[in-house]
Amino acid sequence: MSVVIRAVGSALPARAVPNDDLPASLETSDEWIKSRTGIAQRYIAANDETTSTLAINAARSALDNAGLNPEDIDGVIVATTTPDLTFPAVATMVQHELGVPRGTLAFDLQAVCAGFIYALGVADGLLQARRMRRALVIGAETMTRLLNWEDRTTCVLFGDGAGAVVLEIEEGLDALSGPAPRGIIDLQMNADGSLIDILHTKGGPSRTQDVGHLHMAGKEVFRHAVEKMSSAVLTLLDAHGFTPEDVKWYVPHQANQRILAAVAARIGAPPERFISTVAAHANTSAASIPLALHELERSGGLRRGDLMVMAGLGGGLAWGATLLRW
Repeated sequence: MSVVIRAVGSALPARAVPNDDLPASLETSDEWIKSRTGIAQRYIAANDETTSTLAINAARSALDNAGLNPEDIDGVIVATTTPDLTFPAVATMVQHELGVPRGTLAFDLQAVCAGFIYALGVADGLLQARRMRRALVIGAETMTRLLNWEDRTTCVLFGDGAGAVVLEIEEGLDALSGPAPRGIIDLQMNADGSLIDILHTKGGPSRTQDVGHLHMAGKEVFRHAVEKMSSAVLTLLDAHGFTPEDVKWYVPHQANQRILAAVAARIGAPPERFISTVAAHANTSAASIPLALHELERSGGLRRGDLMVMAGLGGGLAWGATLLRW
């Protein structure tokens, strides 16, 4: 038995905002942003575009690509830190709007930029335990709702969007065909709550009765992102006898281009194998990995049997990685 990704989908807001269209009051420039982050634009959700609408559209995209109907789904897991409402979960909105059968599980998971990795891990465990046979796992965010638009060190970095995968159990010859069994091989999920202060929002319903604005100590986050994402990836590869050269594709969290380059250098992987969509999407938190995965799949470069690593780090700090064969 293998737990495999059957299909990928994604959704973006209608409005793309190039660097040159950012507010003049930020006193920044396209060159300044690109040189420090690699970001050229981001998508910003309109008032009628929410985390749930993006999640629903990404899920529809994944279902269409899988050739499945909502009735074929046994559970919905949404990784998000920007839900429409404090409760109920965005996943229940997705379940209802799509027509996923009533009574199937639906819940949200919050690990910020590592959320999609965590959601894959939870879904993998539920599938392995036969609590589900097929699930929608979604990363969806409207991070621009959390930004202080007077702070150019953070507001230029983020965007909105959603990505989704159909995750399912594959058994028998299909699971074992090819040079090696396909599907999820192993996962790493980690956290260190002593580092809360370097990446957080200064608000929340219990403490301040509002959502607050995002705060980030950029240099510290950069250092930990490179160190911890690299360590998670190398630990997985070492545990299964692989080298960085064995991996065909790395699909990391799209924080900024300098972090991607530093992680590639630290683990000794060819940089051309690191998928980057940060120029077009900016940092979309839990949505960034499935968005990048869908771009890779649509490019035609992904082949059955390719060894792949996904990795991310977010507030908490929370981080992790997934090793799988496509």
